[in-house]
Amino acid sequence: MEQTLNPAQSQSLPSSSPSSSSESTETHPENASRRTSSPAPPLTPAAPSSRLWRPAAQRNLRNQWSNLSTYRQKWPSLSSAALSHASSLVNAHLSQRHFHIPFFKSFYVRLVLVNRYMKDMELGVLSNMPNIKQKACQKLFRQQEFHRSKLLSSYKSMVAVLVHMANTCRSMRCYLKGTTSSPLVQFSSCSENNNDSGDGGGVPVFTFWSISVYEKLAQELFQMFAWELNLKRLLVIELLSIRSEEAPEINELHWSDELYPGEFHDLSECNLYSGDPCEPVLPKFEGWKSDTSDQQPHHEVLQVYLTAWLADVNIDKYRVDEIFAVVGEEMHVALS
Repeated sequence: MEQTLNPAQSQSLPSSSPSSSSESTETHPENASRRTSSPAPPLTPAAPSSRLWRPAAQRNLRNQWSNLSTYRQKWPSLSSAALSHASSLVNAHLSQRHFHIPFFKSFYVRLVLVNRYMKDMELGVLSNMPNIKQKACQKLFRQQEFHRSKLLSSYKSMVAVLVHMANTCRSMRCYLKGTTSSPLVQFSSCSENNNDSGDGGGVPVFTFWSISVYEKLAQELFQMFAWELNLKRLLVIELLSIRSEEAPEINELHWSDELYPGEFHDLSECNLYSGDPCEPVLPKFEGWKSDTSDQQPHHEVLQVYLTAWLADVNIDKYRVDEIFAVVGEEMHVALS
């Protein structure tokens, strides 16, 4: 790799010897005093790394925004799967009290209704089968536990996606790897020098925008999904805490409970865990803090929970599309 310096870059470096330049300004005492007394400029990649920084930064930004686009596309499918399992839980709970449920009606609802009215049903020749009612009830309970575990698993997958988004937002900058005297110039998204800002001195990476602009847009995007995950965590706690007459032993969950091993660590990566008090950050709606209730929710409230989950109320889909469109236009790539 050639390490020759650009002429402009060579002139900006201080001379190590007065005889190295024939220009009168180099030997004038006032100019020498001005050079020694002026503050040192911020560290930027040294030549030839200064010439190679921009292509490396461009590749890094394209990769990171491509990753963000991938994580954004995973979110709807994970959210839809979680909603499906949440609907099954709600249907099972509502069927304990109401025979006719026109909303969220499904095959699983009919199974639970059979369980509800099994005691009064005439089974005909099936009555001679030993413990048929108990076996049917046990199967229905296993189905309910299946959807409960699947809902939690879907939530865990959504947290994992948000963690990846957070790490991607922190990897926009391009830092010099190793020392400037190394014969092989390499770059990394992790800083090895506190004096290296990783933004090339604020120069445009592609056409107009510096790295800080990309970081602000990525943070805006991430924050919408973080707020939405925080709200969905509240809904998951409420839905997992639903109890029925046939299963009163279900433990009630609270906001400060860890829903799965390592959840608090994952939330910390997303700035959704507070050290004081030691619990996840509560969802906020224009300054009002949400909290869980000790009472079992009514069916109208449960339907609102499912509707709120479906709506992704904290994610402005038009703004998300706009962010990816303008970033893709600036980088000359298509971010679908």
